[in-house]
This record gives sequence, C-alpha cells and structure tokens, in this order.
Amino acid sequence: MTKGKEYQAVVGKIIHNGKYGPYAVAHSQEMGSVTFSLNPEVWQEEDWPEPGMRVVLSQVREKSAGWRAKHARFTKPPENSNTN
Repeated sequence: MTKGKEYQAVVGKIIHNGKYGPYAVAHSQEMGSVTFSLNPEVWQEEDWPEPGMRVVLSQVREKSAGWRAKHARFTKPPENSNTN
C-alpha cells in the first residue's frame, strides 16, 4: 500500500492516556496541527517520539476535529549522506 505524500512535522506534545489510546500532536508548516496515534498500527517505530523531535507523517486525512495521520515515523538522514 502506498503511503502517499509525506509531511515533515515537529512533535509538540505526547498524550499518554487519550480516550482512544496514546497519541501525539505535531505541527507541520504545510498542514498546521496534525495528530497521530502512538499505537503500532500508526506509529512505525519502537520508541515513542519526544516533544521537539521531527517526524514524517503520511496518509493524512481531515476529520471534524482536525488533521489525522494514519502513518508516522521518525525522520531519517538521506541514504547518500556522509556522516564522517
């Protein structure tokens, strides 16, 4: 399944005990505020993000309460970057 367009965002806060489970709120320059679940179906990493971390969001949908991402992960350096 294609994830479609990806958006970079900065995590603003983590909600550990939301009504539907843990989630994060991030801010994207393109989309504004976007929430995403921290459940494994959405959050693709082992560790949760922290406020201030950059993430990549995809399959973003608009709901009555705002934007939601159906896939989220940490940003990664370009594969051809030289870290030496």
